[in-house]
Amino acid sequence: MSVPELTVALAAADDQYRLAFALAAWCQLRRSEVLGLQRRDVHLADAAGLSLSVNRRIATTMTGEVHVGLPKTEAGRRRLAIPSHLVEDIEAHLEQFVGPGSDALLFHRDDGTPVRPITLTRAWARARKAAGRTDVTLHDLRHTGLTLAAAGGATVAELMHRAGHASPSAAIRYQHATRERDQGIADALVRAARRVLLPNRLRRRNSQ
Repeated sequence: MSVPELTVALAAADDQYRLAFALAAWCQLRRSEVLGLQRRDVHLADAAGLSLSVNRRIATTMTGEVHVGLPKTEAGRRRLAIPSHLVEDIEAHLEQFVGPGSDALLFHRDDGTPVRPITLTRAWARARKAAGRTDVTLHDLRHTGLTLAAAGGATVAELMHRAGHASPSAAIRYQHATRERDQGIADALVRAARRVLLPNRLRRRNSQ
């Protein structure tokens, strides 16, 4: 997803889930990690800077049971810097939708129990229509964020940390994607240059 498309989709999202999609993209979180977030995981007044702790995940088993547990790997447990443009949205969400307790879920049902993953997926399906990108899944928001990070110059190690990857193979593909995009930009620049350079060269030849 492009940043303009993401912006349109977020603006169209349900108020109670808008931040979930923003965190999936801008903090590169998995759906299960988003659903596992609690008030204590958000650090907006920390001396170390704005950050988000990823310490657990909430997923649904094949039988429909909700499972709360630790991230699959040690690399999945991480602390991420929060892009500052999300602060106002986070503060508003905490005030409007999250209970006062440190263990209060950021995203929950009316009775305080975890939101079922399918609920979040359906909410995203509605939001993405506004951007004309019905092909973009909820998990693709994480890919969008990682690709943007790679385009911003993130190293493989930095991408691994943001994504919670235990091996570099997955992180490398985001750098590869940005290299392909960079080549596309270079090709476009060549085409633009030729529109000016070729006529100038022809004029010089004809004048000789």
